[in-house]
Amino acid sequence: MSEDRFGNVIDPGVGYARGKILRNSADEVRRLAQAGRVAEEFVAREGIDTIAICTGNIRFYPVSSDDLTVNCEEWIGPGLFAEELRQAAIAHMGGSGHEAVAVINRTSAGIIAAILAHANNRPVVSLVPQGDRSHASVTRGAKLANVPVSEVYDLEELENALSTCQPSLVIITTVTSELACLPDELTVSGVQMAQTAGCTVMLDEAYGARFRPVLLGGVPALTLGADLVITNADKAGLSGPRAGVLCGRPEVVISVQAKASELGMEARAPIAVGAMRSLQGFTPNLLLQEAQDGQDLAAALEERLGPENVIRSALGPKVDEQDAMSIILEMASEEATQRVPAEVTAAVGMLMLREKGIVTVNTHGQPGGRVSIRLKPTTGAIARAGGADAVAQCVMTALHEVAEKLDDHEWFSRVLFGEE
Repeated sequence: MSEDRFGNVIDPGVGYARGKILRNSADEVRRLAQAGRVAEEFVAREGIDTIAICTGNIRFYPVSSDDLTVNCEEWIGPGLFAEELRQAAIAHMGGSGHEAVAVINRTSAGIIAAILAHANNRPVVSLVPQGDRSHASVTRGAKLANVPVSEVYDLEELENALSTCQPSLVIITTVTSELACLPDELTVSGVQMAQTAGCTVMLDEAYGARFRPVLLGGVPALTLGADLVITNADKAGLSGPRAGVLCGRPEVVISVQAKASELGMEARAPIAVGAMRSLQGFTPNLLLQEAQDGQDLAAALEERLGPENVIRSALGPKVDEQDAMSIILEMASEEATQRVPAEVTAAVGMLMLREKGIVTVNTHGQPGGRVSIRLKPTTGAIARAGGADAVAQCVMTALHEVAEKLDDHEWFSRVLFGEE
């Protein structure tokens, strides 16, 4: 069993150590509920316009009044906008025009449905950028399908996995949530190699469908040649709502859509029409502005923590959870603690939410999500929080407060769960 640098055993299902406070997914749901209460108190005190979303996900609902009265109708509505939705998704992802489209209630749900529909009782092979890992939905979907996951990082490993595992489904993550990227050339070669071996190939383009073309000069998602592509309707310049937009070969899309419907994971009309409007409203400038705000914030945080403790991505800074723990231990003049990194970063996030209305994945992320301090400001978030320097100072203040309370179990329970 692997350990983090502090000797804590890493849970392989999520990639980080569980603690005595955040012990499992149920505790993370309790943390999420507390974040909702803290946000409610902040909005009551400061107003909704001061909330600064730094998760990389805006999650607005950009529909018109006509949509609400016509397209959102559950029986007739989907048929009224089905072709408009299909054309919007194909245009967004660079298809040739024959592709089918489906909206799933989450990108994670779409990946799980694809595994259940296409794994065919064989191992799932997952190609991801070197040094990163598959999204938790890949491992969880494989567990539901009762098959293993073979994770690979380059073409040689992919070739070996295709030979030894004989998969029916290969999932390729072009851009991870940590914004690690596969070169387009590697992705194309991987798609071709897997299809030659008889596999269905799905691209996880939650970020990549916009991140690669706009920020890296990459090609549109559907031109990479995969059978299925899924992207997120509220990431990398899209406004929301939260949903997965699936596009690809009609017969492959339909089987995933059917499995999602069997399990209650399909998006209903109001979510589907919102996803369509999100696609239609996208412009590259939205993503470019988010990227600039992220760089401004990274520079401000580097001034305070030093560049050695801040990892820059194209959309903003990250402090690895283990680096955050080291910083807090140094602030506390301690060599060890009963806390684990996931608990201290969750507390940092909760304090930032309480003091300045800054929403992070550390407070609002789903169970099993990344636990590093990742700040990906959405459009206007930095300005609403008072500027990059104000946000960076808020991070520092939160780190110091956590350091002061590091071994106070009751304080952590109160901050993370609202328990006295």
